[in-house]
Amino acid sequence: MNRARSATSLTRPLLTALAALALAAGFLVAAPSAVLPQAQAHGWITSPPSRADHCATGTVSFDCGSLQYEPQSVEAPKGSTQCSGGSGFTVVDDDSLPWPRTTVGSDTTFRWQITARHRTATWEYFVDGQLVKTVDDGGAQPGATVEHTLTGLPAGDHTILARWNIADTVNAFYQCVDVTVTGAAAAPSQTAADLAPAVRVGAGPSAV
Repeated sequence: MNRARSATSLTRPLLTALAALALAAGFLVAAPSAVLPQAQAHGWITSPPSRADHCATGTVSFDCGSLQYEPQSVEAPKGSTQCSGGSGFTVVDDDSLPWPRTTVGSDTTFRWQITARHRTATWEYFVDGQLVKTVDDGGAQPGATVEHTLTGLPAGDHTILARWNIADTVNAFYQCVDVTVTGAAAAPSQTAADLAPAVRVGAGPSAV
């Protein structure tokens, strides 16, 4: 009887200690998420379909890895001009892959699908590496969908990088869209009037 009581008295403190240890371990695992600012926003471009969207919808002939299950998660620190942003989704950086191209006009609207809204600093759009548009949201929270229209896109094949900069973290979300632009306005041709010598306004006839 005494032995049973002794075993019980030893077991209870041991179980208590193990429970405390498990709680401490759980706190250590959760601490980084609790302490460090994490972007709660997620989203990707669905129209024209981005590389991530093509992976998610299965319209590519190659393996995209885990990106096919989470096209909204291409997240990395701000400032990159890579399609992946430097994240682990490096498949979108590979220009040698046969990414589908969408035929668009010179004025095209890009639609983001937002799965977790978060305060936004800016949206940036690059055509072949050149910044062509910045939309400043000033920390506003986006809706379930966000649309921006790019105008005057040059004719031909281009890769457009869109960068969604989160307001209160160091991270951004990255999307690349492959397009073929048609219907771009041609440069105006010169007429005979354009080639005529310029006449100074207000100049009278020469004296004879």
